[in-house]
Amino acid sequence: MPKGFTSCLQIFPVPRPGETADFYERLGFKAVYYLEASEPHVCLYKDAVEIVLTKSKLDEIVPNRIVHGYGYDAYLITDSQEEIEAELVRLGVKIVRPLSVTDYDNRELVFEDVDGRWIAIGKKQH
Repeated sequence: MPKGFTSCLQIFPVPRPGETADFYERLGFKAVYYLEASEPHVCLYKDAVEIVLTKSKLDEIVPNRIVHGYGYDAYLITDSQEEIEAELVRLGVKIVRPLSVTDYDNRELVFEDVDGRWIAIGKKQH
């Protein structure tokens, strides 16, 4: 496979795209709606991160940690964990794991989104 990947985005199937988009807009994401497309979706943008919300047939999302026994639903990489954690706390977002160093040497924090997904924000220390 040729080299050249430049980024990656998250795709979140959601039961209520508008509600999920509203949650992420509170976090500073910009929502762009494509609900009239043949595959309706909402794109969320913030800095170099993009999350695509697609309409799920399910009424509830089952997060990875429930389906598989552990795991996050997304991992966002940043050098600004302290500032982001403070902003999440200020906004009243549920912090699942406060900023700490993991046993695999990442500094990370984890929050829960409106659909119950666990989103990690972190970075390798070395």
